[in-house]
Amino acid sequence: MPARRFALSIALAVLAMGVGAYALTTPRQLAANALAAEGSGVAARGEALFWAGGCASCHARAGAEGEDRLKLGGGAPLVTKFGTFHAPNISPDREHGIGAWTLADFANALQRGVAPDGSHLYPAFPYTSYARMTPGDVADLHAYLATLPAVAADAPANDLAFPFNIRRGLGLWQLAFLDPDPVVDLPADASALVRRGQYLVEGPGHCGECHTPRRLGGLGGLNHANWLGGGPAPEGRGRIPNITPGGAIADWSQDDIATYLETGFTPEFDSVGGSMVEVQQNMAKLPAEDRQAIAAYLKAVPAVADAAEEGAAN
Repeated sequence: MPARRFALSIALAVLAMGVGAYALTTPRQLAANALAAEGSGVAARGEALFWAGGCASCHARAGAEGEDRLKLGGGAPLVTKFGTFHAPNISPDREHGIGAWTLADFANALQRGVAPDGSHLYPAFPYTSYARMTPGDVADLHAYLATLPAVAADAPANDLAFPFNIRRGLGLWQLAFLDPDPVVDLPADASALVRRGQYLVEGPGHCGECHTPRRLGGLGGLNHANWLGGGPAPEGRGRIPNITPGGAIADWSQDDIATYLETGFTPEFDSVGGSMVEVQQNMAKLPAEDRQAIAAYLKAVPAVADAAEEGAAN
């Protein structure tokens, strides 16, 4: 009898652990009051968000130019230490893209990493940054995407090794790293321009996804202690620079930064290169005041020493 009770206790403990793991990994969607009304988005306002978010850089064909950058059937593969990710078709095609998605479907994917079928999305899609967008901006972006050409093709499936190919486990990752609160605690007297820049950089612009080192342990979460302090390129080749007042652009003025985002030229008349080329091209399409806002925020963030590397103190 004692042996049977012991076995039963073990079985109940295992069951409890399974139930707990299931609950912790269950997708968490946005509350209804966090969504804008269906159909409330304005496409004309969503266009700037499209460029700020860099949608074409991942979801359009690699090397696409002109109007082809608006055909969002999937772009170049992203090769990482976790495996190879392929950006999906987010064109308005109802079968192959997101044309059949409601605004709620779109918002939950964009801000919670949850697909319409309830599965988790991989954070190669920067929903941890998009989580900071306002409901109105999400609706406007959704409306703009609906105006773009439909692409009737599926993007390739991701090629990930075990255990990264088990989507359910991403629920635990999201518990640890999905936080819609601002990264930088700005002073109470921060200007409206700096606050607008914070929204653009920390939210739709998702600049920290490349310019911030990742946490120790290889799980891919951003190390906010070294926010925008630079780190290894996501693809594993080269390094993304430190863009805080302690980095390579420390001597640049606010106008220097804004001009670089508009023209691609540094104060020394060098030109933008590498993966920043497409980012700069996107930023050039923003209103001038938004580029000034981004520059003002970058001058206001805490300085990080250039030595910040992946695995630095959490």
